[in-house]
Amino acid sequence: SWKCPRTAEVMKNIGKYIPQEELNRISGVGAFAFNTIYKLIWLKENRPELLEKAHAWLFISNLLAYRLTGIMATDRTMAGTSQLTDLETGDFSELILNRLGLRRSLFPAIVNAGETIGHLTPEAADAMNLPALEGIPVISAGHDTQFAIFGSGAEKDQPVLSSGTWEILMARSAQATLTREDYEDGATAEFDAESGLLNPGLQWLGSGIIEWVKAACFHGESYDAMDAEAAAVPPGCDGVTMIPDFLASGDRKGSINGLVLGRTRGHIYRAAMEALTWRLKSRLRRLESVGGFKSEFLILVGGGARNSVWTQMRADILRIPVKVSEVSESTVLGASMFAFAGAGVYSTPEQARDAFGITYRTYMPGSQEAAYENLNQ
Repeated sequence: SWKCPRTAEVMKNIGKYIPQEELNRISGVGAFAFNTIYKLIWLKENRPELLEKAHAWLFISNLLAYRLTGIMATDRTMAGTSQLTDLETGDFSELILNRLGLRRSLFPAIVNAGETIGHLTPEAADAMNLPALEGIPVISAGHDTQFAIFGSGAEKDQPVLSSGTWEILMARSAQATLTREDYEDGATAEFDAESGLLNPGLQWLGSGIIEWVKAACFHGESYDAMDAEAAAVPPGCDGVTMIPDFLASGDRKGSINGLVLGRTRGHIYRAAMEALTWRLKSRLRRLESVGGFKSEFLILVGGGARNSVWTQMRADILRIPVKVSEVSESTVLGASMFAFAGAGVYSTPEQARDAFGITYRTYMPGSQEAAYENLNQ
């Protein structure tokens, strides 16, 4: 489970194996307690017999593929989130594995998205009530974010915000140059679904904050009612502000400031959206620095894209158009495009994407852009 708390202590003490700065530099991946590396170290320190007896470590998509084909493989996009790979070689890092005392043979051969892992076994076909045809290919996909970006229609150096419980801001780029300051700010770099490209990105708690406001202030009411109240509040929320560090540890805590008589729950809700959008603006600037590009517009996908008040606010604060994908499940769509290419229906995933024809609803900076620009000064 990615929410398992046992790995937090492991991450804190990673320096006894390899300095965190060196680990970041090699893998490109930021330090998150749910990364695979910390789970494997926990097993090594607490249940070493399991690793000693293990034949292979399979990521979840590869476990499913193994059940379908009987063949063990490692999807590159999944491996690229583990903090065990080398950003330059695109493979597992021998240096990192040696420092941890993990054998390379624990990880099956890497396959790229769109490659055929194997063919459906008769037993798997029977279990799914599929005709017992020979040669049904099982195509490699992998980590959700990579395919959400591709399924959004994003080209290279085009930022995409996947807005859900977490906000994940990423781009498809040929480079990812990260400094210590970038890593400390939560930046990371993973392997893109297309071999040879990288996905520099940042993430922070997003709609999880909005859900907290709903539970605390709008219990039982609809988001439409919430949005109507927030829309009636001016930019700057009459001085009400929020610091949304609800998951921070140590002395940093979230807070709501500027509450006086006359302020309402609508002020609190709008303050939450404004705080998250100001965070988006600062993270977008960092992403541009890491990826070496300048944003002309932002593509928005996920559940948070359905909030028109928040989406317009993003366009006003960022001062660039925000294009909302009209695809409700861009992750599944992106994965299917690689499957189409792998099965030979289209020659490339890009050709499959062009054939689908992705459309957008565009929010341009509006009447509140100037007010937010003044607040930013």
